[in-house]
Order: sequence, then structure tokens, then C-alpha cells
Amino acid sequence: MTNREFFLSRWEPEQPAFLRVLRALPADKLDYKPHERSTSAGDLAWQLSEELRVLAGVTESGDINWESGSRPATLDEIVAAYEANSDSVRKLVSSMPDSRWDGPGRFLFGGHEAWKATVSSVFWGFLLDAIHHRGQLSAYIRPMGGKVPSIYGPSADDTGGM
Repeated sequence: MTNREFFLSRWEPEQPAFLRVLRALPADKLDYKPHERSTSAGDLAWQLSEELRVLAGVTESGDINWESGSRPATLDEIVAAYEANSDSVRKLVSSMPDSRWDGPGRFLFGGHEAWKATVSSVFWGFLLDAIHHRGQLSAYIRPMGGKVPSIYGPSADDTGGM
């Protein structure tokens, strides 16, 4: 199994968990923050979608440019964007030749190089960062009045069918 194939084998089972967390957010409380210095729930949810959109925009040269768009007003719009962006990444990685996957990549933030590695390393880094932010977001759900979904196993609110 190649690194790219392994990425996809780890990517696919994570996507339903991301969607469960996003859909568990109380739609009327997207401005919730557990602390004044924390990112709001809606902005974190949007960041998850934007990370996928940025990855799907990887150029032939391996550049990945971070330019965040404005957060939609509703949770439904955020979830729809996440689903579309996830599908774009799936298709891109599935069809990407290993030579490009293993080739040079750069993550640009504000037009400046923030990270230089292989395209695969950048994709893995984004996946791990997204998992981190999913965990952060899942900790917001109960204080927001929602029910924490099953992620890797049962939660106090969702037995995950167990």
C-alpha cells in the first residue's frame, strides 16, 4: 500500500465522524465560545470545511494557498460546504499520481511560505490538524446544549449503536 492509499484508508473513516460532530452543533449557537480567547463554534466548524477546500486547491506545483472565505450564516451551509469539499479532496487524492503526492509541496499563508514539505506531508498535517479541531469542537457541544456524538466509540450522549 502506498502512502497515498494509506492516507485515503484513514481519510474515509474519519469523514462520518466529522459530519456527526458538525451536525451535533446547536444551529442557533454558532457564536458560542467557552472562553473569550476561544474561537467560536461556527468559526471552528467553518475552518474544518475551509481546510478541505484549500487542500482541494493544491496546484500542479504543489502549492496550497490559505485564503479563508467568509463563514456562511447557517450550520446547514457549513455542513453542505464540508461535504462538497470532502468529496473534492477524495476525488483529488484518488486520482493524484504518486509522483505528485510524493513531490514538493508548500503551504502558503497570506502569500508567505509557512510550511515546505512533500504534498503528502501537508495533506497528513491538515488531516491531523482537522482531527484536533474536531476534538476541540466536540468539547463545545454539551455546554452549548447539544448531545456529543459517537466519534471513535460511545459518548455519554450517543452509544454509537452499542
